[in-house]
Amino acid sequence: MLNIKGREIMQIDFHHGVTYVAARCAGFPHVDADIIAYAAQYVDDATSSGIVCFDNKAMYSRISSAHKSVDSRNLDDVENHLVWLPFHFLPGNESNDTDGFIEKIVCRPDSEIAREMLTAAVNDRGKPYGLHRLGIAMHIYADTWAHQGFAGVLHEINEVENAEELGNTKVFSGGLEKFLNGILDDALPPLGHARANVLPDMPFLVWKYDNDRQRGIERDNRELFCRAADAMCKTMRGYRQNDPRATAEGIGPDDAGKIKDLFQRLTIADGNKRHRQWLAAIGKGNFSFGSATLSYAEDGKNSWKGQALGTSADLPVHTYRNTFLTSNWKLFHDALQQHRLTVLHDILPKYGICAA
Repeated sequence: MLNIKGREIMQIDFHHGVTYVAARCAGFPHVDADIIAYAAQYVDDATSSGIVCFDNKAMYSRISSAHKSVDSRNLDDVENHLVWLPFHFLPGNESNDTDGFIEKIVCRPDSEIAREMLTAAVNDRGKPYGLHRLGIAMHIYADTWAHQGFAGVLHEINEVENAEELGNTKVFSGGLEKFLNGILDDALPPLGHARANVLPDMPFLVWKYDNDRQRGIERDNRELFCRAADAMCKTMRGYRQNDPRATAEGIGPDDAGKIKDLFQRLTIADGNKRHRQWLAAIGKGNFSFGSATLSYAEDGKNSWKGQALGTSADLPVHTYRNTFLTSNWKLFHDALQQHRLTVLHDILPKYGICAA
């Protein structure tokens, strides 16, 4: 079933499953790869912001890295600058025109800005939140392939017309084009790739579309996502070597072939179902690093938030736990804030981009 909510997310099978595989292929042990992969996916699920108050009068301030599908903040230009732009549509700086702000913030794969963002993440290797920040960076780096050509703001550059699924998968046969080019076009604002819905985010899709500046833009997500996974592996090898500029190997041919096979074979519209297949493949030891048990909980007692606060619900006052300061949830939010500050205030201004 097509997700009509238009949330701007590359889906969980890649951000959690593939990120884990890439991390293990880069040499990380399971315990570290588990943190990296969880953090990569949690970027899409950390939708709450504000102050967390504790019963001992302690407080913790957190920010959100995503908005829910139906959220008035998606219509707020400042919120878009603070969330979609640094966490999902990293500017590619393709235009040299200092006055062309929109052209400069269009997302581009493996851009110079993306590489500088990765260098900053590698340089935080010794911090308590180092792995969490690496996971966040892997999410954003992968998105530069999936979200290329779109900008994380409300603008006509994000218009999508004549969207069409190509190839022989035809997951949305019988009405996708009419839906995207009719009802959806009127229902969703031109924010990111909202008007393309899930087409940029599904690893198995081959598709094409027109925008307000170019016709017949074709995308083979299978090839793009394979390139993203390989580049992520190279970056994570560099992280382990503590050298962001190291010339590192990517994913080996056997593992790369298995990743591509799963992309091509799992032609299922539901990302959660594809994710379960990825976890099953990892559990069976299909990859060179052997069998591993992997899971992800967005909320509930087994989630990072539930483990840190005792509940994943937002309460007026939480019971303070002595383990809070070293919890994965707190370290993730530390990394989230460091990432946003670095991107918006240190990196983008070097390229003449002023964002929030």
